[in-house]
Amino acid sequence: MTAPVIPVAPPLKDELDIVIPTIRNLDFLEMWRPFFQPYHLIIVQDGDPTKIIKVPEGFDYELYNRNDINRILGPKASCISFKDSACRCFGFMISKKKYIYTIDDDCFVAKDPTGKDINALQQHIHNLLTPSTPFFFNTLYDPYREGADFVRGYPFSMREGVPTAISHGLWLNIPDYDAPTQLVKPRERNTRYVDAVMTIPKRTIFPMCGMNLGFDRELIGPAMYFGLMGDGQPIGRYDDMWAGWCAKVICDHLSLGVKTGLPYIWHSKASNPFVNLKKEYKGIYWQEEIIPFFQSVTFSKESTTVQKCYIELSKMVKEKLSPVDPYFQKLADAMLTWIEAWEELNSPAKSAPAANADTKKK
Repeated sequence: MTAPVIPVAPPLKDELDIVIPTIRNLDFLEMWRPFFQPYHLIIVQDGDPTKIIKVPEGFDYELYNRNDINRILGPKASCISFKDSACRCFGFMISKKKYIYTIDDDCFVAKDPTGKDINALQQHIHNLLTPSTPFFFNTLYDPYREGADFVRGYPFSMREGVPTAISHGLWLNIPDYDAPTQLVKPRERNTRYVDAVMTIPKRTIFPMCGMNLGFDRELIGPAMYFGLMGDGQPIGRYDDMWAGWCAKVICDHLSLGVKTGLPYIWHSKASNPFVNLKKEYKGIYWQEEIIPFFQSVTFSKESTTVQKCYIELSKMVKEKLSPVDPYFQKLADAMLTWIEAWEELNSPAKSAPAANADTKKK
């Protein structure tokens, strides 16, 4: 007699939200249905709030547009970018789950070298649930994956690792290049599948891309602010970079880990390099001073939480980067507003989902 098949619940089904910023119908979800349908989606609609965004049948989701953001946050809504994918961080704030996975709507399911569909979400979950090793580099990369371990010479006192706060995934097909590189290499495509996950070492800054990203909201959520970008701002396409730089220095201070590598998604569409250059050109210039700033950041002993670190960091941004451009004074103020809004929405009294969002359960 054949034993009954016991259904296996998807990992972290009730502990993870998928956050998607968009300006268009979410037809791309059909490809992701086998992997995403068991999870709750938070859709942040950018641009015209009167536009109707269509979501395929069968997904459990909440949809927030600019009117919802203004209603929920009031004057503090000024910290959420408009006409820029940075608006996704509102979804991070409104979520009540422990983990977040965020993906762009032009990212499709990739295939591994055997031709099998890659379950990106499953790999991110594995990355987040296993430790990181930021203090000593393991030459076999992730020692916690099947078939690997710590190499000879790795100190036993460091083999427990530290909690993983961020899992940074990569992309096949269209690489995440800046505008000058896009212009020089318009036909370049990433076809290399590197089967590796590694911890980014302590005191090493990295360029974080938000299109295929997982993180532990309870460990690092308040630092995942994607800044002031887009409409009315002098810069764009640095939203995820800013969040990555801020989050990484805070992770280093609080002994948390950041991983990069697997999983891959298929990035389907190259954005216009001339439009990108207009958005990026100040950032390309400014980052030559921004990066040394972050490399020199040190926090006080009193900064024992992410929120305290972020408030201290905002003061450093105002002091050290405002001479570069007045924009950074505005950004530093927005960082404080973000923390105030985060704490207001995530106090025990606000534990229930925000009322009046477009919520669908099908």
